[in-house]
Order: sequence, then C-alpha cells, then structure tokens
Amino acid sequence: MKAVLCKSFGSVEDLVMEDVAAPQLQPGGVIVDVKASALNFPDVLMVQGKYQSLPDFPFSPGGEFAGVISQVADDVSDWHVGEEVFGGTGHGCFAEQIAVPAKSLRRKPAAMSFAQASGISTTYGTSYYALKQRAQLQPGETLLVLGAAGGVGIAAVELGKAMGARVIAAASSEEKLAVAKAAGADDLIDYSDGELKDKVKALTDGRGADVIYDPVGGPLFDQCMRCINWYGRVLIIGFVGGDIPKVPTNLILLKSCQVVGVFYGAWSGRFPTEAQQNFVEVMDMFEAGKINPLVGQEFAFTDFAAALNCLDQRQAKGKVVLNVS
Repeated sequence: MKAVLCKSFGSVEDLVMEDVAAPQLQPGGVIVDVKASALNFPDVLMVQGKYQSLPDFPFSPGGEFAGVISQVADDVSDWHVGEEVFGGTGHGCFAEQIAVPAKSLRRKPAAMSFAQASGISTTYGTSYYALKQRAQLQPGETLLVLGAAGGVGIAAVELGKAMGARVIAAASSEEKLAVAKAAGADDLIDYSDGELKDKVKALTDGRGADVIYDPVGGPLFDQCMRCINWYGRVLIIGFVGGDIPKVPTNLILLKSCQVVGVFYGAWSGRFPTEAQQNFVEVMDMFEAGKINPLVGQEFAFTDFAAALNCLDQRQAKGKVVLNVS
C-alpha cells in the first residue's frame, strides 16, 4: 500500500510517498481502508519536530481518518467487514490502510460524508471538551472565538451556538468571517487591524467576553486578557500564530479570571468514558441539525504537501481533507 512518510524533521516538502507493507491485524483490532484523512495543525508541528509528543521515525502524519472496515480480528464481535467508520489515532492516517483498536472506532452516520467524518474527531472533540468541561459555558454567556474559520474555530462557533451562547467570531479577513457567519456566529470581528480588544468591548458594553477560545496565541493573547469579563475563562487551545505568549498574571488578578489549558488528546486518554459521552452528545447535535461539519478544501492524496501548507500558511476555512482513495 502507499503511505506518506516523515523520515526526519523538516518541512512538509521533505515528506515522501512510498509503497510500504500493509498493516497487520492485531487482537482486538480491525483494518480500515482509508477513504479520507483530515488535517490538523499538530500534523504540521509533528513534521517540523515541534509537537509535544512525537512518534518514532519513520511515521506517517495524519491523526484522523474515515473509511471502510476490510478485516476484523477473531475476538472482535461488534464490528464487521464493510461497515463505514471514523476515528482518531494521533498519527498514521496518511496511508491507504490503517490498523486500529476496535474500541476506538465510531460509526459514520449515513448523512455524513467520508470527508466530513474524517475531520470531526479532533476538532469537535477538542472544542466540546474546551467549552463543556474546561469553560463550563452557560446559556446566555458571550463566547469569543479566535481563528473562527479554521477547523477547531468553526467547531467552537457551532458548538457555542448549540450550547446557547452568544458567539462573537473573530478572524483575519472578511472572507473567513463570512464562513463563521454561515456557521451561526452572532457578531463578527476582523482583527487584522490590531483592534480586537476595543471591538470586543464595543460589542459587550465594555464588559468583555465571558469565555474566549484562543487557538492563535501570539500578540492576540494579550488583547484577549484585556477584553475578558470578570470571572471570565480564557481557553488556551494552541498557537497557530507561531509565538507562545507569556501570561500577564496581573490581569488574571485584576479580572478575577481564569486562564485554562485545553489538551484534548491527554484528557481523552485519561478519561475515555467522559470523552465517549462527549462524542455521543456531539453526534446527537449532528443528527438534530445543530452542527454541520464544514470541509473547506479537499486535496488528492498525492497533493499532501499542498494540503499541509494550506494549514501552515493559515489559509484553511473549515477542515482540510486528503482524499486517500
């Protein structure tokens, strides 16, 4: 089978596509023929050697997949060949087949495309954990979402609305804000002029947002700390802006606010039952029409470098997906 491999840390152009041995079926596992693999910013960071957890060389990037079961271990009774499934693995999904534990799979709804299903595990898992467990977002509160047109950002916009919040979507262009508006955002902020703080305060009668969802970091984080409401929660999702900001602890004191870390992968590993319940609720929202995962760009499997560069250059709107087969 073909797989994209990272053999040493570097740029995405250093990745290679090669023929490799097919994965071996393990007890308690299945083999999935991958139809689509969704991209996330950690994929770029892994290739560059900058992510907090790194697999051994050679590894295949791609932490999410959707596909069709082609083999089932003898000790697995609740999955069958031909079923359409999706899930997350952390890495290894830029490949035509993948071996996964059966317990990690989820059934793909008939109304959900393979491209949509491939990109829902990390983005909606992260955003729902952030808003539900970490922020304890309440109906009627104001949620500010930075990077609102990206994968986790658009998920946060949709989930925030489904949870009853007023959602302010913030992004760096009118084109990206149009995507957030279509996802249900109540108010829009273009922060490309550096005036995020003042615009948030103008929309909230000077109070600021109750919850701020920040996957961007960099200089925008300082503005977030200056437009968070009393008892507010600033969620640290990631640093796609490049720079990791320092926390102004004086503002935490003055605002009586919280700066809250969100590491979904570690949490879901430590608390699998709670993570599974979260996903049941996310899928219920999909079935009820409250969320509709956006696939913004699809690339052929051979165009893996262009797909990763789309993320690295912050051009993504919704999910970026590789069509593997």
